[in-house]
Amino acid sequence: MGMIEEARRVLRVEAQSILDLVERIDEKFSKAVEILYHCKGRVVLMGMGKSGLVGRKIASTLASTGTPAFFLHPAEGLNGDFGMLAKDDVVVAISNSGETREIIEVLSLIKRYGNRLIAFTGNPKSTLARAGDVCLDVHVREEACPLGLVPTASTTATLALGDALALTLMEKRGFEKEDFALLHPGGVLGKRLLLKVEDLMHVGEAFPRVTECALMKDVIFEITSKRLGVTAVCDEQGHLVGVITDGDLRRALEKFNDLLNREASEVMTRNPKWIEREALAARAVHRMEEYSITSLFVFNTSDDGVPVGIIHLHDLLKAGVV
Repeated sequence: MGMIEEARRVLRVEAQSILDLVERIDEKFSKAVEILYHCKGRVVLMGMGKSGLVGRKIASTLASTGTPAFFLHPAEGLNGDFGMLAKDDVVVAISNSGETREIIEVLSLIKRYGNRLIAFTGNPKSTLARAGDVCLDVHVREEACPLGLVPTASTTATLALGDALALTLMEKRGFEKEDFALLHPGGVLGKRLLLKVEDLMHVGEAFPRVTECALMKDVIFEITSKRLGVTAVCDEQGHLVGVITDGDLRRALEKFNDLLNREASEVMTRNPKWIEREALAARAVHRMEEYSITSLFVFNTSDDGVPVGIIHLHDLLKAGVV
């Protein structure tokens, strides 16, 4: 068999192992979801070898979708780490054979602690299956390994069922994008849903602004020194009345021979775009895209009229919002 055909065979076997699980989703799965939903502690995943690696991934998925979880190595548990297990925790033990020695050895301790136990096993008649409060069957017709030795399809099926469990729980808890963002503040989604304009805007001395009557030589200095390619133009009461950008300067050079002695009000563009400081930074990106601009002035409220800062596209890029 050629390499391409072998790869296709492996994928077909593993895909079939997941499809076979569909018909096994029954009241046992629902019971497992209910046990985890009502867990007052944390969900503790256990497994040896590749089952342990799958357990780590399932624990990570649960934790990132609103169900506190962690992985406890059963062998380490037997040598002191069982102190990490609390009475309100629920244990999810993974063993394809259901007879993995280290898993069997911890069963008595789990029962002594009084923890609920969910078993993931490919052998519904195994010791692990009998010990569980509920047993989820992950057996497969065959492993993708041509020798039938390396756990492949079985680990894929177990991982997929773990995902189904985690995401069903997420749905039951009413877990939303905002909740996900709180658990992933460093990711793109977290930044889009958590970062506000006020977190990134330039204020105080870093905020470029001039008055309507300011001479253009002073306006150019303000734009250059603040390095944002733009400045606000405000009236005597501090209200925003216009904006002068690098583009406005280029157009003014063509229009005026004595540009440096002209006033800002003669060069500025009226009705500049703005945004409220409490708005999400992602909203600022959308507004910039809408008007094909690279900066927005920032107000405390929509009816304030007095700018308190400015946010630039570069700030949004650096923060990873774009």
